[in-house]
Formats: sequence, C-alpha cells, structure tokens
Amino acid sequence: MRITLVGSRHFGVTTFNTLRQHGVDIVRVVVHDGEDRLAAAARVARVDVVVQADPKRVIASEIAPATDLIVTAHSHARVTREALATAKLGGIGYHPSLLPRHRGIAAVEWTIKEGDPITGGTIYHLADRMDAGAIAAQEWVFVKKGETARELWERALAPLGQKLLADVIYHAKAHGSLPATPQDEEFATKAPSLTDAKQ
Repeated sequence: MRITLVGSRHFGVTTFNTLRQHGVDIVRVVVHDGEDRLAAAARVARVDVVVQADPKRVIASEIAPATDLIVTAHSHARVTREALATAKLGGIGYHPSLLPRHRGIAAVEWTIKEGDPITGGTIYHLADRMDAGAIAAQEWVFVKKGETARELWERALAPLGQKLLADVIYHAKAHGSLPATPQDEEFATKAPSLTDAKQ
C-alpha cells in the first residue's frame, strides 16, 4: 500500500508517525510550505517531499507515481480530480465532525458554538465539494461541558482521527477497496471560519 500524504502541522506529523509505526509505506509527503514541521519530519525519515505549486490545490504531478491512496491530514488544499485519478483508490481525509454536520474549516469551533453534546470524527472520500464525499468510517464522542474547541480536539478528536485513518487503511490493504456510504444532504450544515462569519 503506497501512500502519498498531503498535510501540515502537528496533526500531519502525528499521522505520518502513526501510519509509519503501523507499517504503512508513505512514499511521498506533499506540503503547502517547505518549512512546515511535516516536511521536516519526512526529510528526517528520508521520505520524498514536494511543495505544492499552489497552496490551495494539489495537482496530479505532485502525487507520487504508483500511489495506491492519497491521505490528507490537516490540509486545507483541494486535491484536484486529476490528482485523485492518479491514485488507485483515490483519496481520503479526516474531518472532526459527524459529517454531513459541520462541513468546513471550523468544525470543532462550531461544535462548541452550537452546544452539541455529541460529536465525532469521519473518514471521508475526497471529492469535488468540500467534505461532501462518501463516508468510509465514522465514530462519535461526548463533548464535555465547558470544553473549548482546542481541548476537545486534543482530548478526543485528534486521537480518534489517527485511529480511524489506521482502521480504514488496514481495510484498504486487506480488501483492495474502501467502504463508502453516501452522505445524507438533508442533514448537511456548514462550518465556515468564525472570523469570516463575524464580518
């Protein structure tokens, strides 16, 4: 199972380390910033690093040849349809909500803002529309009273993301395919940046 990992920051590094500890072959890391800590971790591990030409998009030439699966971990770039087509199984990402609820960049913040007592994490298929692809895996967690978005992320949602990504990749290795349940559009809500929402 050859994986191209697209990501950044702490969650990108944690995903990189977790997958490698599980024996996953990460053949390339794609980052929007060559100075990002994920790029540094990949270089130390002697994994190929590519910096996106456009920080908002990942194009086909940036995906490693013969990639089986593209995995995103804290990436806000859109993986283009052409890039997804280069990978045998397409691409998956982790979203810290129970999709289709809270699609968008600030899912954890909106979970707190809306007072949701329960949230969760979703592994979803990368698609043309943000956070709208079919669901490969999903699990829920309770939200503690008075918890901040950062506390919720660090306590429950980031570790859940690592677990779910590993589970789905194991499934892909064993079966040569990914689970896929379409999202129910009737229940979709948006979670745009809260700073944008105030303007």
